[in-house]
Amino acid sequence: MKPSTQLQTLKAEFFRALAHPIRIRLLEVLVTAGPTSVQDLQRALGIDQPIVSQQLARLRSSGIVVARKQRAATFYEVADPLIADLLRVAKEILNRHLVGVQGLLRELKSDRAMAHLK
Repeated sequence: MKPSTQLQTLKAEFFRALAHPIRIRLLEVLVTAGPTSVQDLQRALGIDQPIVSQQLARLRSSGIVVARKQRAATFYEVADPLIADLLRVAKEILNRHLVGVQGLLRELKSDRAMAHLK
């Protein structure tokens, strides 16, 4: 059974919402720290408040994070704890890829060294 075009579109939109380094960093902090204010996220990432707010708005509009008002502050958190698993699996995939690339680089260096000796 083929997945519907609508489901594929939703998946693509989900991954597009994740497709920014600052948004990934925000999610990593939120997964680790739990509900966090914009000010604390700004300090943790060393990024200006407007940029943090803009990226949080994108994640929020995609349903990846949720906001909760508490007095004068707004706290953000991941909408689904499975986001932590997604980030962990992505890291594992990238680590495997990088291990393979490092092996190729070692092989290339070895081939160059052997060619230099000839």
